[in-house]
Amino acid sequence: MAQAPFMRPPEHEFLYEVGDTVEVFCDHEKNGERVRGWLKGIVVQVDPKMVAVQFRVNVYLTDGWMVPDHILWYPQNSPHIRMPAKKTVAG
Repeated sequence: MAQAPFMRPPEHEFLYEVGDTVEVFCDHEKNGERVRGWLKGIVVQVDPKMVAVQFRVNVYLTDGWMVPDHILWYPQNSPHIRMPAKKTVAG
């Protein structure tokens, strides 16, 4: 079957893919205390508008409720989700 020609490669449909490690700005537990900051998680579901991220620690909604399944949903273009910052190795 012949391939259709195109001017440039197609862009990815989503910013994130299932299995990506991301950082999310959220309320979570650290050393037994509730804090607000960046936390690493894994993308477990993606749709055209939203990204679901699962964590290994307890996370909380803004109004204070703990999320029992450790999964938070964010819009694809939210400023509160990002790819992890690269760590530099001093040599």
